[in-house]
Amino acid sequence: MDAVSDVLRAVRLSGAVFLNGTFTAPWSLIGRTDAALCAAYLPRSERVVSYHLIIEGSCWAKLANDPHSAIHLNAGELLVIPQGEAHVMGSAMDVPPTPSESLLAGLMAETPGEVMTLSHGGGGATTRIVCGFLACDDTLSNPLLSSLPRLFKIDMRQDPRAAWLESSLKFAAAEAGHSRPGGTIVLARLSELLFVEAARSCIEALPADQTGWLAGVRDRYVGRALSLLHAQSIHPWTVDELARKVGLSRSALAQRFTDLLGQPPMQYLARWRMQIAAHELLIGSKSLAAIAEQIGYESEAAFSRAFRREFGMPPASWRRSKGKLDGTAVSRQASLSASGIASPPVQ
Repeated sequence: MDAVSDVLRAVRLSGAVFLNGTFTAPWSLIGRTDAALCAAYLPRSERVVSYHLIIEGSCWAKLANDPHSAIHLNAGELLVIPQGEAHVMGSAMDVPPTPSESLLAGLMAETPGEVMTLSHGGGGATTRIVCGFLACDDTLSNPLLSSLPRLFKIDMRQDPRAAWLESSLKFAAAEAGHSRPGGTIVLARLSELLFVEAARSCIEALPADQTGWLAGVRDRYVGRALSLLHAQSIHPWTVDELARKVGLSRSALAQRFTDLLGQPPMQYLARWRMQIAAHELLIGSKSLAAIAEQIGYESEAAFSRAFRREFGMPPASWRRSKGKLDGTAVSRQASLSASGIASPPVQ
């Protein structure tokens, strides 16, 4: 399994389409996919990825707290906000925005869990948008979601792989009002595929000198190393063995990996194992011994020591505290721990 597929599997994406909107200039909306909106379509989630597919016309978009993030979108382009942050969309950026909640609250009450239809604006040039989100079971700092830009767009019509997704989502959203059997699951799966395609396109469009996890995935050697580490995370890897597998010398792989990801291969692996462990602690009732074995530790004691180094408390205490930590706090905790000292080899 490649690294992108593995981290997407770990967050367990669940998609939904909530709005088929027609907007006429001048118009502007500000909002975010909040807990109430998510709850109408999917179970509670730790992170929400928002997206908007421009079906007709054009518009502007920006993050609500960053005026320099403004981008222009045309028909066929997909806007993605990986952190689900508040954002503004409109016919122009100087139009005072209307809170989207004020327009959607009544529609949600009338058709809970269904695709809402909205017409809004001043009667000028028309823009049609399909809006959706992906709920992620991502209580930790997932490397893919944390590496994507805060707001970005991709052109769905320039790549045959993406063009059929655009047309399929447009058709499915239009049909949603007819309540055909299976319509909700079709929209959910299309939403998930849209995000995967967006992530792939983002990786492919990276500048040649880019660093970070996405650049590592794209690199011929580091990407292969990441795939091996994710596919066989419990294997007792050494840098020597990993280097042989990818076709580089030990020193060359270690340097290349560190240059792109900011940490050596074994440190990355140790932290990925800890993220798997924390995920298991949060979602299930496995014993500490079972989780330790699952991620490659020979003893519960060694696992507990490594977990404490990474998260600042023993795994049992961390599990008990999960009700007191929201997804943002845990994500921040994992991000902070990622800048610490590397964990020693598994014993």
